[in-house]
Amino acid sequence: MSGGEPEPRCYYVGVDVGTGSVRAALVDQRGALLAFADQPIDKWEPQFNHHEQSSENIWAACCVVTKKVVQGIDRSQIRGLGFDATCSLVVLDKQFRPLPVNHEGDFHRNIIMWLDHRAISQVQKINETKHRVLQYVGGMMSVEMQAPKLLWLKENLRETCWDKAGHFFDLPDFLSWKATGVTARSLCSLVCKWTYSAEKGWDDSFWKMIGLEDFVADNYSKIGNEVLSPGASLGSGLTPEAARELGLPVGTAVAASLIDAHAGGLGVIGADVAGHGLICEGQPVTSRLAVICGTSSCHMGIDHVVQGHAAFPELQAKATTRCQSVYAYLNSHLDLIKKAQPVGFLTVDLHVWPDFHGNRSPLADLTLKGMITGLTLSQDLDDLAILYLATVQAIAFGTRFIIEAMEAAGHSISALFLCGGLSKNPLFVQMHADITGMPVVLSQEVESVLVGAAILGACASGDFASVQLLKISSAVCDFLSSEAGSFQDYFYKTSFNSYNAIYLKRTPSPQPPKQCKNLSEYQH
Repeated sequence: MSGGEPEPRCYYVGVDVGTGSVRAALVDQRGALLAFADQPIDKWEPQFNHHEQSSENIWAACCVVTKKVVQGIDRSQIRGLGFDATCSLVVLDKQFRPLPVNHEGDFHRNIIMWLDHRAISQVQKINETKHRVLQYVGGMMSVEMQAPKLLWLKENLRETCWDKAGHFFDLPDFLSWKATGVTARSLCSLVCKWTYSAEKGWDDSFWKMIGLEDFVADNYSKIGNEVLSPGASLGSGLTPEAARELGLPVGTAVAASLIDAHAGGLGVIGADVAGHGLICEGQPVTSRLAVICGTSSCHMGIDHVVQGHAAFPELQAKATTRCQSVYAYLNSHLDLIKKAQPVGFLTVDLHVWPDFHGNRSPLADLTLKGMITGLTLSQDLDDLAILYLATVQAIAFGTRFIIEAMEAAGHSISALFLCGGLSKNPLFVQMHADITGMPVVLSQEVESVLVGAAILGACASGDFASVQLLKISSAVCDFLSSEAGSFQDYFYKTSFNSYNAIYLKRTPSPQPPKQCKNLSEYQH
């Protein structure tokens, strides 16, 4: 290209399917996010621990947001499309039509969501096998992975679902199939949630041992026997039908997908930290830990604690009056009541174990419950603010717990790279810096998950070689270092010990002796 001639502009679309909404972004070749749109999606909870969605509803939302972000853009300059999504299980019949995953027989609800815990007895059975593939998932399979959910469907919905099923997709793979007609699966989903090995493939003995030998018999056609690396180009790109629905050109390159958190990692982990004096600047990328602060890790626990408090209506009213979110109001309220002491010291007598929905990492223990110790009879707004702070700190202690487990396994972490909704909350970010003692890097582009999805589309387009991909992620960053002095370090170390003690000193609920017919007999 001759000097002074502008570089041709190329665009990539990233689509992110979260728990409660679908979001899309238009990103250029430099990683700048140019347009954004979101659309809520339906959720059902027909009974406790059962959480369901609709693949048709989700795809319709994908089409709405994609059309919005490409409005006014020359379609010929749109080079690639990438999807990421939660690890939810999509069930279709042999003609790719939805099948019910519920006792009501509602075909529209054909997705078992990632947070669904219906398969508790099935995951216990799987873990009791101690099969070698469990080492791929930390030695213990989570109830949120796909094998126990598949076993639940076979044992509970044999006639209405299992026997009719032709395809079981992880949600990210469903989206790439819907766009291209290609049933190939992403290595990301299969390795993380399905026990697939990149080196060895499927392990026949595992599926036979847990009672799902059906997959072995049909050469894994229902769960994936063609596996591609994330970012690989799928088939001939967008089909005419999908192109019309999405508002994109036929044949637009579509990438093999990523899990949503992994897309966030891809979008943030390559941020350029030059000039900030961070130790990770001269270290390999493996010294960086991406922390995706989204629904699964953070929002549910914080919302549960805050919204269930007696002072929440007062909080809502005062936040509305100030045109603030409830969390922005709580942050400012904490600044008022802390007086001269560091804000973290307000929780000296209050500790939270935040696993209200079980622990995913590093314990993979679905039986764990949330706990709060140090409550008083007071239930005013000050108490709510301090309880909110203690919950934020508990999540940061959980991050420290994960880091220590990783370091014990041989990893060396020197900096945290945050993205996701709560990375916009300064209290949440500062507590992570103080409690882990590590610098926290925030990329200039806060929508790192969408940037990660767009990077997949850029890879599929062929415009970037894989080694160049991270150059289009956010190149400018801010960072926060720990504000803790020596006494604060001691305070957080002591608080972390209290956090660990809650887990280590827990005692399982006693079970009634088998000879007792009911709880009344047991109590007497």
